[in-house]
Amino acid sequence: MRVLLIGYGKMGKTIEALAKDRGHTIAGIADNREELAKFSGDADVAIEFSQPEAAIANLKFCFDKNIPVVCGTTGWLEYKSEIENYCLEKKGGFFYASNFSLGVNLFFQLNERLAQLMRPYSDYHVSMEETHHTQKKDAPSGTAITLAEGIIKNNPLIKEWHLGETTDPSALVIHSHRVDPVPGTHTIRYRSEVDDIEITHTAHSRKGFALGAVMVAEWMVNRKGIYSMRDFLNL
Repeated sequence: MRVLLIGYGKMGKTIEALAKDRGHTIAGIADNREELAKFSGDADVAIEFSQPEAAIANLKFCFDKNIPVVCGTTGWLEYKSEIENYCLEKKGGFFYASNFSLGVNLFFQLNERLAQLMRPYSDYHVSMEETHHTQKKDAPSGTAITLAEGIIKNNPLIKEWHLGETTDPSALVIHSHRVDPVPGTHTIRYRSEVDDIEITHTAHSRKGFALGAVMVAEWMVNRKGIYSMRDFLNL
C-alpha cells in the first residue's frame, strides 16, 4: 500500500520504518500544514500522528482528497463529533484510537471489567496515574482519558475525571507525569483502608504503538465509515 505520513516526529519515523519493513511504499511525508498542502500524489491510506492544534485541518485534508485516514493524535477530542460528521459528509474513511498497542487495548477491557467488579465496594477509592515522555504535550494522555471513560461507564459512583487533586468524591483523579524517556505507563489504583488493588500497563518502546497503527492502516485501505480498535480487534 502507499502511505501518506502526516507528522514526522519519533512516532512518524518509527511508523515509516515498520511500514517499509512490511513492504509498503511511503507516498509522502508532511510534518506541517504547508508540506501537507503540497502533497499531490496518490495514497491508499494516511497515518496521522501530529499535534493537537494541527489534527483537525490534517484530517479534513484527507477526507477532501478521499484518502482513508488512521489518526493517533490526542488532545483534540472536543472536536471529534465535528470530524466524524465531516468524514460522513465526504463519504470518507476514519479510524481513531487513543492507543494502537494490542496490549493497551486488552488493558482497556481489563480496566472495564475491574470497574464492574468494584461497583458494590464503595470503600475503595479509584485513581489513576500516567507517565509519558516530556515531548507529549497533552495531559492527561488520550490513553488515560479512554481508561477514565471506561471506569465512568461501568461504575455509577464515578461521574467525571479530574486532572489533579479534588475534593469531589464522584470524580476520578488522574495524576499526569512527564519524564524522559518513558514511552507510556498507566496505573489504575483502587485504595481502601485495608488494601490496594492495582493494574498497570507499561510500554517498553514506541514499536508496539507504531506496529498497531501500520496494521490498522493495512485494514483501512478502501474502507469507508468510522472505525475504532473495537472494530479492528472484533471486540
